[in-house]
Amino acid sequence: MAGSLLDGRTALITGAASGIGAATALVLARHGAKVVIADINEEGGRRTVAAVEKAGGEADFVWADVRQADAVRDMVAFTVRRFGRLDCAVNNAGVDTAGDGRFHEVSEESWDASFEVNLKGVWWCMKYELAQMLEQGSGAIVNVASVAGLVGIEAPLVSPYIAAKHGVVGLTKAAALEYATSGIRVNAVCPGAVRTEMVDGLIAQGIMTLEQTAAYHPLGRYANPSEIGEAIAWLCSDAASFVTGLPMAVDGAMTAR
Repeated sequence: MAGSLLDGRTALITGAASGIGAATALVLARHGAKVVIADINEEGGRRTVAAVEKAGGEADFVWADVRQADAVRDMVAFTVRRFGRLDCAVNNAGVDTAGDGRFHEVSEESWDASFEVNLKGVWWCMKYELAQMLEQGSGAIVNVASVAGLVGIEAPLVSPYIAAKHGVVGLTKAAALEYATSGIRVNAVCPGAVRTEMVDGLIAQGIMTLEQTAAYHPLGRYANPSEIGEAIAWLCSDAASFVTGLPMAVDGAMTAR
């Protein structure tokens, strides 16, 4: 593969069986990284591995449920055993928990389901990733938040998701400050609408339409998952060596209004 930006680096990507995670794995591998694909969907995860290898990259799969501390600890340990270190961690695993109704109708089950993966899952990942990076004395973490972590979204059914993604931005800033002198950078990407399986599911539920959601973005379209992957690759690289604590909007100017 082309290499250069991330040559010699090892990257761990959660939720990489599909969508932004799978696209990011291909992008990071193209930039020279060895990638570990982590997901609860083994079939999808191994498809991503095969796609990376077909493109000339090096990858492996590890099953991991980010809701389980032991699984996350083992995921990080697997990465270090397989490739020797952990240079880049992309905490992408997330769920869409829409369905209960408006804010006052949201169930405790829906709220907990969103926070368990979208926020606590990121916290578990960062906890073990940071410990490994401290041992190495270096590393870069990129959390996948959302524009919903920067602003409110005028759509029903998504208040738990918005709250959790704001929490991811908060975790990112807190960790960036705490580890700034430890050789570890922590940033977040905040995508607008990206054409993934999750967005297709929201469309199928009637929560949004392609046309309505594209119109949120002054660029007038959805993002391609690989466009988010390129932003992540840059944040992982030495080209972003003075960038930490940043919630980077990759949103076609949606939040510039």
